[in-house]
Amino acid sequence: MVPTRVTATPEAEAMMRSLTRTHGPLMFHQSGGCCDGSAPMCFPRGEFRVGAQDVLLGHVAGDIPVWIGRAQFDYWRHTQIMIDIVPGRGAGMSLESPEGVRFIVRSRVFTDEEYVALEAAGDPADGN
Repeated sequence: MVPTRVTATPEAEAMMRSLTRTHGPLMFHQSGGCCDGSAPMCFPRGEFRVGAQDVLLGHVAGDIPVWIGRAQFDYWRHTQIMIDIVPGRGAGMSLESPEGVRFIVRSRVFTDEEYVALEAAGDPADGN
């Protein structure tokens, strides 16, 4: 079985549902160092343009796509990313900032078996 490359905590998903009610469909882009370090940035879907250099990690909270830059994906390809939420404001442009919380990334290294399954499945789609 191929594991998912990205997940979210129930608390983060609850915030995503709230933000969806306010802003409509959402998307995430895993930042590579701009603004708030390497925080997952939440935008109204389509507001952030993805391109050939971006990789679709998967979806969270049902249908919210999570993208990451190719160079960062290559660095993190051996880890499962979990989007979580903590109190405090981030320094970025992410939609949750006015709510007094910020999304963060937690990760775990895939097991050898999981990594083999992921590599056999091939790379995720890119933004083309």
